[in-house]
Amino acid sequence: MANKYDVVIIGAGAAGLMCAATAGKRGRSVLVLDHGKKPGRKILISGGGRCNFTNNDVAANNYVCRNPHFVKSALSQYSQWDFIGLVCQHEIDYEERDHGQLFCLDSAKDIVKMLVAECDMPNISLRYQTDISAITQLETGFSLNVNGETISCESLVVATGGLSMPKLGATPFGYQIAAQFGLKMVPTTAGLVPFTLHKQDKDAFEELSGIAVPAVITTEDGTSFKENLLFTHRGLSGPVVLQISSYWLPGQKVSIDLLPTLNLAETLLELRDQHPNQSIKNTLSRLLPKRLIEVLITRGDITDKPLKQLDHKEFEQLATYFHHWNIAPNGTEGYRTAEVTLGGVDTDELSSKTMESKQIKGLFFAGEVMDVSGWLGGYNFQWAWSSGYVAGQNA
Repeated sequence: MANKYDVVIIGAGAAGLMCAATAGKRGRSVLVLDHGKKPGRKILISGGGRCNFTNNDVAANNYVCRNPHFVKSALSQYSQWDFIGLVCQHEIDYEERDHGQLFCLDSAKDIVKMLVAECDMPNISLRYQTDISAITQLETGFSLNVNGETISCESLVVATGGLSMPKLGATPFGYQIAAQFGLKMVPTTAGLVPFTLHKQDKDAFEELSGIAVPAVITTEDGTSFKENLLFTHRGLSGPVVLQISSYWLPGQKVSIDLLPTLNLAETLLELRDQHPNQSIKNTLSRLLPKRLIEVLITRGDITDKPLKQLDHKEFEQLATYFHHWNIAPNGTEGYRTAEVTLGGVDTDELSSKTMESKQIKGLFFAGEVMDVSGWLGGYNFQWAWSSGYVAGQNA
């Protein structure tokens, strides 16, 4: 019965490989199917090729999900410390960067090799370049048509990822499987993604491409992040924009504090006392990149004149402008550059303790395919490890 398995996992990414290794250790016969040529393609390019594989500080509030409590069980069943332990066991060197982010010192390939090594058991098979043309529910389990061959299994795990980075082979296949079995979906959109700007703003700011400034960005619902803001030739990017993009809604403005570490009104008053003849342009160019100030003057957003000519009201207006720079993004760069997909399989359809469908016995989901999206900083990989582990323990 070479075509019968206990568990079939669709997707050889982070969640799928973690699930396979976990189920394999339970003695289950496992088949992993992937339409790509090799495993872990998203892992390989993540973190600039170094893979930000988890974070020292992981909690439910680091995730975007319609049910904010859904992630708690999986994160407690398999925590960041469990994955760090696995990394140490495989003697992979890593480093901690800002905000508790953990990266491989050498290469993201180390994480893929580790996962494949964990799956190196006689009861686990990995197959690539597979085409699944049909999935049918049986009385117990499922039947799949794979490259013209029929394969059956007791448990089916969908770990197909989201729609982000289509160049790496991202497809809506996981959502199609969920829809086939009648599971509800949360509408999908690109997350952790740069903003594009309306033409007038884009034309004005594109010459600042490559300039980065520390900033705090706040959405209309009050969510805010503090990180670097990067001007690009298409709009705004950098860690702070990627983070806030998961909370921004089309048509909304964002408020940007371009000088989050000081009180501009007080600073300008002090500088006026010291250098009354200094121009606004030269004064502000000590605090922010000169080219940015020049663009804002050219646009007419601020007026250049000596500090001594400013009255108290004008100081307050300047402070309000730079601490609450309001801009309405035109949109985002979309799935092409997004690091994650927001939305997906509605978590109300799944058991948070097992990742199994509440309606369809034996059907499990793991990773990005469901409506769970992490912040930038290793949280999405941790969700892949945690949800993959939980599905593997129960499939």
